[in-house]
Amino acid sequence: MKKLIKTYGLLVLVVSVVIVLDQITKYIVRINLPFGSSWTPIAALPFFRIVHWLNTGAAFGMFQGGGLIFGILAVIVTLIIVLYYPKIPREYIWMRIAIAMQMGGALGNLIDRLLFGPVTDFIAVGTFPVFNIADASITVGVGILLLNLWLLERKEKAAAAAGDQVLQDSPETLGNRQS
Repeated sequence: MKKLIKTYGLLVLVVSVVIVLDQITKYIVRINLPFGSSWTPIAALPFFRIVHWLNTGAAFGMFQGGGLIFGILAVIVTLIIVLYYPKIPREYIWMRIAIAMQMGGALGNLIDRLLFGPVTDFIAVGTFPVFNIADASITVGVGILLLNLWLLERKEKAAAAAGDQVLQDSPETLGNRQS
């Protein structure tokens, strides 16, 4: 049991936080705002609104009508993450968090698909498509993952370049140059 907690503890924690925040906020919107209506909580920021909207597609309203496909995809992604997660080195904590955020978002929207059919979206910023906490979690998770992969690649290239420099300046190679 300790090994399971050590392996999956962070994943379960992040996924749970995302799902709970996502489902609570969607519930609040469903019971307090009639479908199609909106509320501007901060008068000074009229471009930021809370709206009650339904989405039968993917994040940000793309691919409308594809709910079943996205439900199946969420299950597949979840299984892949559960299998792949232990292979991510523990020191890559931000990669682990990023993948957990993506899984939490996928499961948050899957819960809506299973319980209600469409997904409840409610965050409206300017003319950007309406989204929810799950969509934001997936998007931020992808961003964190890409940033970490890029930083890791830079670090590996720098280490390789430093290793090449050390190899070029080693006593063996210096002796060979003098001959």
